[in-house]
Amino acid sequence: MQMEALKKLVSDIKTLKTETQTIELKSAAQGCPTRLFDTLSSFSNQDEGGIIIFGIDEADNYTIKGVYDAGDLQKKVTEQCKQMEPSVRALFTVCDIDGKTIVSAEIPGVDISERPVFYKGVGRIKGSYVRVGESDESMSEYEIYSYEAFRKRIRDDIRTVDNAKLTMIDEKRMSDYLAAVKNERRNLADNVTENEILELMGITNDGVPTLASLMTFSKYPQAYFPQLCITAVSLPGTEQGTVGNDGERFIDNKRITGAIPDMLEDAVEFVRKNSRTKTIIDDNGYRADKPEYPIKAVREAILNALVHRDYSIHTENVPIRIEMYRDRMEIINSGGLYGKISVDALGKVRPETRNAALANMLELLKITENRYSGIPTMLREFANAGLPAPVFSAVHGEFKVVMKNGLFTETMPVSDSLVEFCSTPRTRAEIVSFVGKSKNYVMSQIVSPLVESGKLKMTIPHKPKSPNQKFVKAQLL
Repeated sequence: MQMEALKKLVSDIKTLKTETQTIELKSAAQGCPTRLFDTLSSFSNQDEGGIIIFGIDEADNYTIKGVYDAGDLQKKVTEQCKQMEPSVRALFTVCDIDGKTIVSAEIPGVDISERPVFYKGVGRIKGSYVRVGESDESMSEYEIYSYEAFRKRIRDDIRTVDNAKLTMIDEKRMSDYLAAVKNERRNLADNVTENEILELMGITNDGVPTLASLMTFSKYPQAYFPQLCITAVSLPGTEQGTVGNDGERFIDNKRITGAIPDMLEDAVEFVRKNSRTKTIIDDNGYRADKPEYPIKAVREAILNALVHRDYSIHTENVPIRIEMYRDRMEIINSGGLYGKISVDALGKVRPETRNAALANMLELLKITENRYSGIPTMLREFANAGLPAPVFSAVHGEFKVVMKNGLFTETMPVSDSLVEFCSTPRTRAEIVSFVGKSKNYVMSQIVSPLVESGKLKMTIPHKPKSPNQKFVKAQLL
């Protein structure tokens, strides 16, 4: 960072009077802070990294106090950086503001294959942190595991279920599957027994059924994993807890169980049943019914949740959730994005597959194409229906799809709804998809006025044009 850029950043901080997703303030007038590892960890564990600024006293109305000794401070911060695993390499900048010395330490985000960065003094479990707004919070055991699973290529979908039996399978579905394997995987058609096919394709491991095979072929996989199901609710308002005219909390409420092919069809039918339908008269006078949500897109979203959710022991007690509000539908599953892909890249690049064996089984059963076409299909179907594009987000180990039905802006100004949407930091692409208008219009006519009025704030205020820039509701900073 250049000295002038640091001076501008300090000026912005004094105006905004807040830390952010990427800015941490330390006084350091009397000495180097002795506990930096939480911030070093959290900044290293996010793509955009972060900046620690020494010499500003947050407790004293963000007064510039300066640091005790710039040289010694850099030395001691570097010593703390070396106590991290892997070591953190900070980039320092020193400048003078009103006769006071300010020091910044830029902490780069590390590659996902090296995360989590943690403090060696207490170990990975206690020493790994994640940045949430302006605070550093301990990573959950699952968040740590998700990095480990990717780095070590742990395949949770083919872990065995010791007390399961292949006798409790849907014989017709298994027969169709074996026929498809022999037809489409020609090298398995000859001189390979059916038991060998089961082993090679991840159905069994040493004769013991895998989780993927139970979720695909078992008559009732919830006998082994009660919560690997779908909970679906239709609600009378736009938020949880709102009741209807007769005091009802739910319009409809269902636990959907069975193998994945069965849950998929039952979940789509639940959405269809609880969706409102518009009657459209075309130019030729013909009547047509227009569903609240494009059913093909709904099916793809539910299928994605079933195929790509996390199936580790950390999440096996968490069902997929479908929540139908009066203005939108949310589909939520355990397991954030897998691998190095970002939310902005979804549907544009080929992602890595979390549950390859499961996806392969469903492909051979013609349940899924397994060609990464799900999200492009959702976007296309919503565009054809004249609805705002679905919004995708991955926060704290959950992946969420939000589908708006086009009724939201009729009851709430788009600017107000956008501020609420930014209760979680959002990228430009997420905001544009949420509003459903051109990027130039959304950023210039909606987002910029909200930032200027103080309702929204940038997570990287010192780099307004950063590709990693996000916008968040002001009260959360």
